[in-house]
Amino acid sequence: MLELIQAHQVFEKGTPIENIALNHLDLRVEEGEFLTILGSNGAGKSTLFNAICGTFLLTEGRILLDGEEITYLPEHRRARVIGRVFQDPMKGTAPNMTIEENLSLAHSRATAKPLSFAPSRRQVELFRERLAAFGMGLENRMRTKVGLLSGGQRQAVTLLMCTIVPPRLLLLDEHTAALDPATAEKVMEITEQTVREYHLTTMMITHNMGSALSVGTRTIMMDEGSILLDIAGEERAATTVEALLQCYSAKKNRALDNDRMLLQ
Repeated sequence: MLELIQAHQVFEKGTPIENIALNHLDLRVEEGEFLTILGSNGAGKSTLFNAICGTFLLTEGRILLDGEEITYLPEHRRARVIGRVFQDPMKGTAPNMTIEENLSLAHSRATAKPLSFAPSRRQVELFRERLAAFGMGLENRMRTKVGLLSGGQRQAVTLLMCTIVPPRLLLLDEHTAALDPATAEKVMEITEQTVREYHLTTMMITHNMGSALSVGTRTIMMDEGSILLDIAGEERAATTVEALLQCYSAKKNRALDNDRMLLQ
């Protein structure tokens, strides 16, 4: 369970370009919940993820994970229990290392053991089994350098690296946005399968409004560092993309302006 209490983040404080990226935000994500996050550019979505991961310390507020205070915990310590997949398939992996070596490093880091490039026989069997479940043939390419993989294959490997030891929180930062539609659909299928199988508490940023309402269990819309809308259950199931747009316009008295936002 993740809880942010009055999370407030100000960049360039006290200067003419001062920017409030998170505005005393309160958010609670229950164990096993799959939260999708919408919002235009500058709404605070990535800032929220960076704050949770420890990329910077909050200006004000607290962050708790499973009841443990992590507000001032260093980023590398949080990385042991928080998995993050970025939009760019080039991030999160070492391109000159093989799939097997990347997975071995990820497994060592998550278990707080000395980093190792050489996995044990048991680890190799685990990696092969988990890759085979993706249905992409990657279990037969474990000695292939990750840099030679396609974007979708690379995202699948990154997702497995983040979940080879199930994290306490999984963050998906527009992880299908840079992929072609067919590949994005496959990666999303793998994502939902993984989240469901390991009952992962998950947060996913997306610009696809249709996916935001169909994937996961709860949807929030952010604007100017605050939560504008928070829906789940029957209310979410009955909400359409058009209703989302109307709700935004009614609350902000303006249209949602973002070229990257997809309606379907």
